[in-house]
Amino acid sequence: MNQCTAFVLLSPPPHLVALLEDPEPGYVLCELGEGHDADHATLLWDLDGDSGGVWARWGEQRARLVPFAWCADVDGGGNACELFAEHPAGHSWDVIDPTSAVLWELAAKGHPHLSPEGDGPEL
Repeated sequence: MNQCTAFVLLSPPPHLVALLEDPEPGYVLCELGEGHDADHATLLWDLDGDSGGVWARWGEQRARLVPFAWCADVDGGGNACELFAEHPAGHSWDVIDPTSAVLWELAAKGHPHLSPEGDGPEL
């Protein structure tokens, strides 16, 4: 499944503005699979490895920062899902960034010696 293409300009909340010197707004891109039925989400920072991360969640009306534990699911190769627990849509290994997939394809065609078979996302 392709990655959701929603993005939003996220302004730092007032409590972060007070702590940081001149934080700037920035665009964030949803990391969930397309067609999800909940707010969009992107990881902002990791909370010490196994405990989880702080995610930006946004919908049409508002954006918020939310701490979430990691999804506990693991794929057949032993790789952990890189999304939060109880996320909508597919796991991180099911979600393909379409831009990244095209770049991998172009790199493989132009420089096959640099892209061993099996590297990169499935196209």
